[in-house]
Amino acid sequence: MTARTWRGTVALLAALALTTAACGGGSSKKAAGGPGTTAAGAKRGGTLVFGTSSDPISMDGILVSDGESLRVVKQIFETLVTTKEGGTDVVPLLAKSWSASADGLAWTFNLRTGVRFHDGTAFDAPAVCANFDRWYNFKGLLQSSSLSYYWSTVFLGFAHNEDPSLGQSIYKSCEAKDDSTAVITLTKPSASFLAALAIPAFSIASPTALKQYNADNVAGSADSPKFNGTFGSQHPIGTGPLKLESFTPNDKLVLARFDSYWGQKSLLDKVIFKPIADGSARRQALESGEIQGYDLVSPEDLPALRGAGFQVLDRPAFNVGYIGFNQAKPPLNNAKFRQAVAYALNRPALVKAKYPAGAEVAKEFMPPELFGYAPDVTDYSYSPDKARQLLKDAGLVNPTVEFAYPTNISRPYMPDPGANFQAFKADLEAVGIKVVPKSAPWKPDYVRAVDAGSYQMYLLGWTGDFGDPDDFIGVFFGSKQPAWGFDNQDIFSGLAAAKSETDPAKRTTDYKALNRKIMDFLPGLPYVHTKPNLAFAKNVHGFVPSPVQNEQFSLVNLG
Repeated sequence: MTARTWRGTVALLAALALTTAACGGGSSKKAAGGPGTTAAGAKRGGTLVFGTSSDPISMDGILVSDGESLRVVKQIFETLVTTKEGGTDVVPLLAKSWSASADGLAWTFNLRTGVRFHDGTAFDAPAVCANFDRWYNFKGLLQSSSLSYYWSTVFLGFAHNEDPSLGQSIYKSCEAKDDSTAVITLTKPSASFLAALAIPAFSIASPTALKQYNADNVAGSADSPKFNGTFGSQHPIGTGPLKLESFTPNDKLVLARFDSYWGQKSLLDKVIFKPIADGSARRQALESGEIQGYDLVSPEDLPALRGAGFQVLDRPAFNVGYIGFNQAKPPLNNAKFRQAVAYALNRPALVKAKYPAGAEVAKEFMPPELFGYAPDVTDYSYSPDKARQLLKDAGLVNPTVEFAYPTNISRPYMPDPGANFQAFKADLEAVGIKVVPKSAPWKPDYVRAVDAGSYQMYLLGWTGDFGDPDDFIGVFFGSKQPAWGFDNQDIFSGLAAAKSETDPAKRTTDYKALNRKIMDFLPGLPYVHTKPNLAFAKNVHGFVPSPVQNEQFSLVNLG
């Protein structure tokens, strides 16, 4: 079996190359003197306080899927590969290089040597395999998609599936050939496997710390887990340039420079993440100097911030905001009712009124920048009359639907969830659909409840983790999930085949066909793609926005 290096022209990685090129991979443009400038000659020291919309749910990457948690994980831990600064191209991190066998099943990773975890233990091939084997052998509650979300969506299943809806895992084994060589073997080829490893969820943790701090001790339920161990809350031990100093929930999370880091040492002494749920309060904190930067700037705050001399950066568009339909809860199992909801909603009016320039109405569940985007999907243009007729055709007179939205949160795809809900509620009631509001705090209740299938209709969205359609429609619809409540084997099998396809042209054609099929089936309604904004004080330099939120705060400096 002949190995092919990652630098070679191999069919399996050609699909990946097409992916990153199609979605704008590569470095973003950099403003001289501002965020994006190089670290050469940069000032060292100081503390950056960054405003977030919430605390992390956990700092154990494999057990979270929200951006606020993964932002922190990214600073403390490292993955085998990562994304190029400002883009989505896959580049080395803990692995110096890698190669794939001719059949695409065996992946050999050549690891960096001399790397240490924050607890002083060695990073090596056995540590890599210990992490992958930990994830693969999750049991009970840890198999829930509301916890090990990324494992189940990328690798599909576990060593012993306890949920019959889970599929055969594409992970087979990990072997440490020697201390610096790890071989990961798959059960079938995956064109998105390598890119997926850049997600912070697949960060490599200290095996010693995982055991010492009871990382797998989780009780409670899928929608309300109780983390009894302290690994993810007090002792997250990785190899990153920053390490946890302290975490006071609802106040601040403090990271400090890891002086024994193998690569470029952090320019900052400390990074503090301060949770401020309200967007206006984050703006005021920046203006007062309480914080030096924040994400998810409200559109209405942009003119004032620019006028006051603050730096405003655009994150490259790579997301989708959508309304999810849980077909396990009638009447959402009725296709005509789902179509009526889609035609009733005035998406263009909402995007124009509540989103900044650059936002666009979404027609499907992935951004136009990705290969496989189909411009000719069924378009549910705003038509109250058509909505009323569909309700009549379905025999539904004044139907009722529970509609959920999150509180105490601002996301790139919904800066103001409450405003979105109110606008859509008015649209639905205008065609005769009674709306029963449901709401919950984003952390920890809302996302867990969505993933557990507790809501009938709900607001949610997604920011891509890597440049592949599988990270959008594959994540949403690759298998039966409680949040969506449907079992469509045609869609499931089509997405599985597209994920394994190694011919770039055929893969593109397959994903276009799947996008058409999905929008005809209408499991939910996408409504917006945005270019989220970040704001910084004048003296903050070196921050390069990433389309997949893979920013490294250790490279920031205070001029």
